[in-house]
Amino acid sequence: MSDAILVTEDVNKTFGAVTAAREVSVEVPKGAIWSLIGSNGAGKTTFVNMVTGYIKPDRGRILFQGRDITRLSPRQITRLGIRRSFQMPQLYAELTVLQNMLVSRSINAERPPSIWRGAQGADDVERAMDILKRFKIADYSDRLMGELSAGVRKLLDIAMAISGTPRVVMLDEPTSGVAAEEKFPIMDLVMEALSASDVTILFVEHDMDIVTRYSERVLAFYDGAIVANDAPDEVLADEVVQRYVTGTAK
Repeated sequence: MSDAILVTEDVNKTFGAVTAAREVSVEVPKGAIWSLIGSNGAGKTTFVNMVTGYIKPDRGRILFQGRDITRLSPRQITRLGIRRSFQMPQLYAELTVLQNMLVSRSINAERPPSIWRGAQGADDVERAMDILKRFKIADYSDRLMGELSAGVRKLLDIAMAISGTPRVVMLDEPTSGVAAEEKFPIMDLVMEALSASDVTILFVEHDMDIVTRYSERVLAFYDGAIVANDAPDEVLADEVVQRYVTGTAK
Protein backbone atom coordinates (compact mmCIF):
# COMPACT_ATOMS: atom_id res chain seq x y z
CA MET A 1 0.00 0.00 0.00
CA SER A 2 3.03 2.28 0.22
CA ASP A 3 2.56 3.67 -3.28
CA ALA A 4 -1.26 3.96 -2.99
CA ILE A 5 -2.53 7.53 -3.02
CA LEU A 6 -6.20 6.51 -2.74
CA VAL A 7 -7.58 3.48 -0.90
CA THR A 8 -11.12 2.27 -0.28
CA GLU A 9 -11.65 -0.48 2.28
CA ASP A 10 -14.84 -2.61 2.13
CA VAL A 11 -16.99 0.38 1.24
CA ASN A 12 -20.75 -0.18 1.20
CA LYS A 13 -23.69 2.08 0.32
CA THR A 14 -27.40 1.35 0.04
CA PHE A 15 -30.32 3.52 -1.02
CA GLY A 16 -33.39 1.79 0.35
CA ALA A 17 -33.49 -1.67 -1.21
CA VAL A 18 -30.79 -0.80 -3.76
CA THR A 19 -27.15 -1.63 -3.02
CA ALA A 20 -25.05 0.95 -4.86
CA ALA A 21 -21.67 -0.11 -3.44
CA ARG A 22 -20.91 -3.62 -2.26
CA GLU A 23 -17.64 -4.30 -0.39
CA VAL A 24 -15.65 -2.02 -2.72
CA SER A 25 -11.94 -2.27 -1.96
CA VAL A 26 -9.40 -0.57 -4.23
CA GLU A 27 -5.81 0.66 -3.97
CA VAL A 28 -4.93 3.29 -6.57
CA PRO A 29 -1.19 3.96 -7.00
CA LYS A 30 0.12 7.49 -7.29
CA GLY A 31 0.32 8.58 -10.92
CA ALA A 32 -2.10 5.91 -12.18
CA ILE A 33 -4.48 6.42 -15.09
CA TRP A 34 -7.49 4.18 -14.48
CA SER A 35 -10.94 4.00 -16.01
CA LEU A 36 -14.25 2.94 -14.45
CA ILE A 37 -16.74 1.08 -16.63
CA GLY A 38 -20.19 -0.39 -16.09
CA SER A 39 -23.79 0.01 -17.20
CA ASN A 40 -25.99 2.76 -15.80
CA GLY A 41 -26.62 2.11 -12.11
CA ALA A 42 -23.65 -0.25 -11.75
CA GLY A 43 -21.98 1.86 -9.05
CA LYS A 44 -19.39 3.95 -10.90
CA THR A 45 -20.78 7.39 -10.07
CA THR A 46 -21.62 6.28 -6.51
CA PHE A 47 -17.93 5.37 -6.12
CA VAL A 48 -16.85 8.81 -7.40
CA ASN A 49 -19.41 10.55 -5.20
CA MET A 50 -18.21 8.69 -2.09
CA VAL A 51 -14.53 9.43 -2.75
CA THR A 52 -15.30 13.13 -3.31
CA GLY A 53 -17.56 13.40 -0.25
CA TYR A 54 -20.91 13.97 -1.95
CA ILE A 55 -22.19 10.67 -0.53
CA LYS A 56 -21.12 9.04 2.74
CA PRO A 57 -20.68 5.24 2.79
CA ASP A 58 -22.71 3.22 5.26
CA ARG A 59 -19.65 1.11 6.10
CA GLY A 60 -15.98 1.02 5.21
CA ARG A 61 -13.21 3.61 4.98
CA ILE A 62 -11.73 5.88 2.32
CA LEU A 63 -8.09 6.92 2.71
CA PHE A 64 -6.24 9.64 0.81
CA GLN A 65 -2.47 9.74 1.24
CA GLY A 66 -2.98 7.63 4.38
CA ARG A 67 -5.55 9.99 5.90
CA ASP A 68 -9.11 8.85 6.62
CA ILE A 69 -11.39 11.17 4.61
CA THR A 70 -14.57 9.10 4.88
CA ARG A 71 -16.57 11.70 6.80
CA LEU A 72 -15.07 14.89 5.38
CA SER A 73 -17.18 17.33 3.36
CA PRO A 74 -16.76 17.77 -0.41
CA ARG A 75 -15.12 21.17 0.19
CA GLN A 76 -12.60 19.69 2.63
CA ILE A 77 -11.78 16.84 0.26
CA THR A 78 -11.39 19.25 -2.65
CA ARG A 79 -8.92 21.35 -0.70
CA LEU A 80 -6.89 18.28 0.23
CA GLY A 81 -6.32 17.68 -3.48
CA ILE A 82 -9.06 15.37 -4.82
CA ARG A 83 -10.86 17.12 -7.67
CA ARG A 84 -13.60 16.08 -10.05
CA SER A 85 -15.43 17.06 -13.19
CA PHE A 86 -19.04 16.22 -13.95
CA GLN A 87 -20.89 14.43 -16.72
CA MET A 88 -22.88 17.65 -17.15
CA PRO A 89 -20.36 20.50 -16.79
CA GLN A 90 -20.99 22.56 -13.64
CA LEU A 91 -20.39 26.08 -14.91
CA TYR A 92 -21.66 29.58 -14.14
CA ALA A 93 -23.71 30.44 -17.22
CA GLU A 94 -23.73 34.18 -16.57
CA LEU A 95 -19.91 34.38 -16.26
CA THR A 96 -17.18 34.28 -18.86
CA VAL A 97 -14.71 31.44 -19.22
CA LEU A 98 -12.01 33.38 -17.36
CA GLN A 99 -14.43 34.42 -14.62
CA ASN A 100 -15.39 30.77 -14.10
CA MET A 101 -11.71 29.94 -13.69
CA LEU A 102 -11.19 32.79 -11.22
CA VAL A 103 -14.10 31.62 -9.07
CA SER A 104 -12.66 28.11 -9.08
CA ARG A 105 -9.24 29.39 -8.02
CA SER A 106 -10.79 31.42 -5.18
CA ILE A 107 -12.73 28.44 -3.83
CA ASN A 108 -9.73 26.13 -3.98
CA ALA A 109 -7.58 28.76 -2.26
CA GLU A 110 -10.11 29.05 0.64
CA ARG A 111 -10.95 32.69 0.13
CA PRO A 112 -14.19 34.46 -0.85
CA PRO A 113 -14.93 33.93 -4.55
CA SER A 114 -14.33 36.88 -6.82
CA ILE A 115 -14.72 37.13 -10.57
CA TRP A 116 -12.95 40.41 -11.18
CA ARG A 117 -9.41 40.64 -12.44
CA GLY A 118 -8.56 43.54 -10.12
CA ALA A 119 -9.85 41.75 -7.03
CA GLN A 120 -7.99 38.58 -7.89
CA GLY A 121 -4.66 40.13 -8.73
CA ALA A 122 -2.41 39.70 -11.75
CA ASP A 123 -0.94 36.43 -10.49
CA ASP A 124 -4.36 34.73 -10.23
CA VAL A 125 -5.34 35.88 -13.70
CA GLU A 126 -2.02 34.73 -15.13
CA ARG A 127 -2.32 31.29 -13.54
CA ALA A 128 -5.93 30.94 -14.67
CA MET A 129 -4.94 31.87 -18.22
CA ASP A 130 -2.05 29.39 -18.11
CA ILE A 131 -4.50 26.56 -17.41
CA LEU A 132 -6.82 27.74 -20.17
CA LYS A 133 -3.86 27.78 -22.56
CA ARG A 134 -2.95 24.25 -21.51
CA PHE A 135 -6.45 23.13 -22.52
CA LYS A 136 -6.30 25.21 -25.73
CA ILE A 137 -9.32 27.32 -24.75
CA ALA A 138 -7.63 30.63 -23.82
CA ASP A 139 -9.10 32.22 -26.96
CA TYR A 140 -12.54 31.80 -25.37
CA SER A 141 -11.60 33.57 -22.13
CA ASP A 142 -14.12 36.42 -22.59
CA ARG A 143 -16.96 34.24 -23.90
CA LEU A 144 -20.11 33.33 -21.99
CA MET A 145 -21.21 29.69 -21.66
CA GLY A 146 -24.00 30.03 -24.22
CA GLU A 147 -21.41 30.85 -26.88
CA LEU A 148 -19.37 27.68 -26.33
CA SER A 149 -19.57 24.24 -27.95
CA ALA A 150 -20.17 21.16 -25.79
CA GLY A 151 -16.51 20.22 -26.22
CA VAL A 152 -15.21 23.57 -24.95
CA ARG A 153 -17.59 23.44 -21.96
CA LYS A 154 -16.25 19.97 -21.11
CA LEU A 155 -12.68 21.23 -21.29
CA LEU A 156 -13.48 24.23 -19.10
CA ASP A 157 -15.13 22.03 -16.47
CA ILE A 158 -11.99 19.88 -16.29
CA ALA A 159 -9.72 22.94 -16.32
CA MET A 160 -11.61 24.34 -13.32
CA ALA A 161 -11.14 21.02 -11.49
CA ILE A 162 -7.35 21.23 -11.67
CA SER A 163 -6.87 24.83 -10.55
CA GLY A 164 -4.67 24.94 -7.47
CA THR A 165 -2.74 21.81 -6.50
CA PRO A 166 -4.72 18.66 -7.38
CA ARG A 167 -3.37 15.22 -6.51
CA VAL A 168 -6.24 13.04 -7.79
CA VAL A 169 -8.59 14.03 -10.60
CA MET A 170 -11.83 12.10 -11.18
CA LEU A 171 -13.54 12.70 -14.53
CA ASP A 172 -17.18 11.69 -15.02
CA GLU A 173 -17.61 10.73 -18.69
CA PRO A 174 -15.25 13.34 -20.16
CA THR A 175 -16.34 12.62 -23.76
CA SER A 176 -20.11 12.33 -23.27
CA GLY A 177 -22.20 14.83 -25.21
CA VAL A 178 -19.46 15.73 -27.68
CA ALA A 179 -19.42 14.92 -31.38
CA ALA A 180 -17.89 11.57 -32.34
CA GLU A 181 -15.11 13.25 -34.29
CA GLU A 182 -14.20 15.34 -31.21
CA LYS A 183 -13.79 12.53 -28.66
CA PHE A 184 -10.16 11.61 -29.38
CA PRO A 185 -8.93 15.20 -29.84
CA ILE A 186 -10.60 16.18 -26.56
CA MET A 187 -9.14 13.24 -24.65
CA ASP A 188 -5.71 13.93 -26.16
CA LEU A 189 -5.97 17.51 -24.87
CA VAL A 190 -7.19 16.42 -21.46
CA MET A 191 -4.47 13.83 -20.95
CA GLU A 192 -1.74 16.17 -22.18
CA ALA A 193 -2.95 18.94 -19.87
CA LEU A 194 -3.28 16.66 -16.85
CA SER A 195 0.13 15.10 -17.40
CA ALA A 196 1.67 18.52 -16.78
CA SER A 197 0.05 18.55 -13.31
CA ASP A 198 1.50 15.20 -12.16
CA VAL A 199 -1.87 13.87 -11.00
CA THR A 200 -3.52 10.50 -10.55
CA ILE A 201 -6.45 10.12 -12.96
CA LEU A 202 -9.64 8.06 -12.68
CA PHE A 203 -12.27 8.50 -15.35
CA VAL A 204 -15.75 7.07 -15.84
CA GLU A 205 -16.34 6.10 -19.46
CA HIS A 206 -18.83 4.14 -21.59
CA ASP A 207 -16.80 4.33 -24.79
CA MET A 208 -14.53 1.27 -24.89
CA ASP A 209 -12.32 2.87 -27.57
CA ILE A 210 -11.52 5.63 -25.08
CA VAL A 211 -11.01 3.10 -22.28
CA THR A 212 -8.53 0.95 -24.20
CA ARG A 213 -6.64 3.90 -25.66
CA TYR A 214 -6.12 6.00 -22.53
CA SER A 215 -6.32 3.88 -19.37
CA GLU A 216 -3.63 1.66 -17.88
CA ARG A 217 -6.09 -0.30 -15.76
CA VAL A 218 -9.87 -0.76 -15.69
CA LEU A 219 -12.30 -1.19 -12.81
CA ALA A 220 -15.47 -2.89 -14.08
CA PHE A 221 -18.58 -2.38 -11.91
CA TYR A 222 -21.73 -4.48 -11.84
CA ASP A 223 -24.54 -4.36 -9.28
CA GLY A 224 -22.49 -2.17 -6.95
CA ALA A 225 -19.42 -4.44 -6.93
CA ILE A 226 -16.11 -4.46 -8.77
CA VAL A 227 -16.22 -7.60 -10.93
CA ALA A 228 -12.88 -7.06 -12.69
CA ASN A 229 -9.75 -5.02 -11.96
CA ASP A 230 -6.97 -5.46 -14.50
CA ALA A 231 -5.38 -4.16 -17.70
CA PRO A 232 -7.91 -3.07 -20.36
CA ASP A 233 -7.44 -6.09 -22.65
CA GLU A 234 -7.83 -8.51 -19.75
CA VAL A 235 -10.94 -6.83 -18.38
CA LEU A 236 -12.67 -6.55 -21.75
CA ALA A 237 -11.96 -10.25 -22.42
CA ASP A 238 -13.47 -11.29 -19.08
CA GLU A 239 -16.65 -13.34 -19.49
CA VAL A 240 -18.50 -11.60 -16.64
CA VAL A 241 -17.61 -8.19 -18.06
CA GLN A 242 -18.72 -9.22 -21.54
CA ARG A 243 -22.02 -10.54 -20.21
CA TYR A 244 -22.97 -7.79 -17.76
CA VAL A 245 -20.97 -4.69 -18.74
CA THR A 246 -20.14 -4.51 -22.44
CA GLY A 247 -22.86 -6.83 -23.74
CA THR A 248 -20.43 -8.54 -26.10
CA ALA A 249 -20.80 -12.10 -24.79
CA LYS A 250 -21.48 -14.68 -27.49
